[in-house]
Amino acid sequence: MNGRTTGPPPAVSFREALGWWFRLGCISFGGPAGQIAIMHQELVERRRWISERRFLHALNYCMVLPGPEAQQLATYIGWLMHGTRGGIAAGVLFVLPSLFLIIALSWIYLALGSQPVVAGVLYGIKPAVTAIVLAAAWRIGSRALKSPPLWAIAAAAFVAIFVFSLPFPAIVLAAGVLGYVGGQVAPQQFVTGGGHGVAKADYGPALIGDDTPPPPHARASRGRLTRIAAAGIGIWTAATGLLIGAFGWHGLLTQMGWFFTKAALLTFGGAYAVLPYVYQAAVEKHQWLTATQMIDGLALGETTPGPLIMVVAFVGFVGGWTDSVRLAAGALLSGPGIVLMAIAGACVATFFTFLPSFIFIFAGAPLIETTHGDQKFTAPLTGITAAVVGVIVNLALFFAWHVLWPAGFSGRFEWPAALIAAAAFAALTRYKIGVMWVIGASAAAGLAIAWLLKT
Repeated sequence: MNGRTTGPPPAVSFREALGWWFRLGCISFGGPAGQIAIMHQELVERRRWISERRFLHALNYCMVLPGPEAQQLATYIGWLMHGTRGGIAAGVLFVLPSLFLIIALSWIYLALGSQPVVAGVLYGIKPAVTAIVLAAAWRIGSRALKSPPLWAIAAAAFVAIFVFSLPFPAIVLAAGVLGYVGGQVAPQQFVTGGGHGVAKADYGPALIGDDTPPPPHARASRGRLTRIAAAGIGIWTAATGLLIGAFGWHGLLTQMGWFFTKAALLTFGGAYAVLPYVYQAAVEKHQWLTATQMIDGLALGETTPGPLIMVVAFVGFVGGWTDSVRLAAGALLSGPGIVLMAIAGACVATFFTFLPSFIFIFAGAPLIETTHGDQKFTAPLTGITAAVVGVIVNLALFFAWHVLWPAGFSGRFEWPAALIAAAAFAALTRYKIGVMWVIGASAAAGLAIAWLLKT
């Protein structure tokens, strides 16, 4: 705040924190960078619930975990302030508004997607999404690819998935091994800019300051670690057992739970890194949705608050809807049952995607923090991040193909969509315009094009 601030703010009640975490879930637009910026401005600068150094320490820890770092950071701070119930409240409320919105938008998309207004909006948003993904590759690559070996890993990852269609987990594993070996042989080649800097300002004494000792619930102990890990694994086992009992191992919801658990453990590098894996399984293997629907789902995910990985809720909803329509054709399911199954799919996908994040925060933080900054630990992650760049470029090309040549290369080239994509990419990378403004302008352009073509 300013130099006249003499003491930390008063203690924050759980009820007060609960209200703020819900508000955060409703306003957390802008992807992880925007969400982290909102938390820094509110929790560090304005409210002084936590000092900047403690905030950055927590953030750097979340960055080395698989999963959405902004949601994990909220969970971490909520846990630090109010224990397990605080962490659960912060983490759940970070995604709950987004889940409700995704379910509502998914229903509108499936029920009314053929309406001219909806089709026009999606026509404009889809090329913008292509530009957003390509801009993400540009942004991550400029930060991560700091040496020739890292460029080589990125190129190899692109070839592996684009030419040979190798599964994403295999690429991640190979990149991690290469990073580890490279970190031993040439450690200076496997260091990226990484991190989030150091504390640069003094906002006054914080409730959780630089020298504030950790509360009793945050002190590491082998017994506490074992109990929390066992509880998390037990919750996952119980939820999976319920799905197996109700639908069988090969049932739709059971397979979704198993797949999104694996996806949650592979999201190093953020949502864009895991999207190719989700596409490979959801579109190609399980056929829960089509390639076009996958692009549309990412477009919806970009327009809602919360982590972008919430696109998994759309995948779950459409998968549940598609499977239910098939059952309805055989007179095994009624109209309301289709919607309920779709909602169940969205909830299952969300639950199994985010459950590992809570386990990592509650059980793994003390253990993993001791390895932060250790070259043996960071070099494999550096290799994985480099591979992620190549994988994201492949995803951008895939989107461009389906958006610009929707009927295949032998069909018509959608030059209006190409113009929207080019303008969106320039707006994001050169003029640093926010994602929401780009999405809004692209949607308006799509509506205008639809109106012109109609007239």
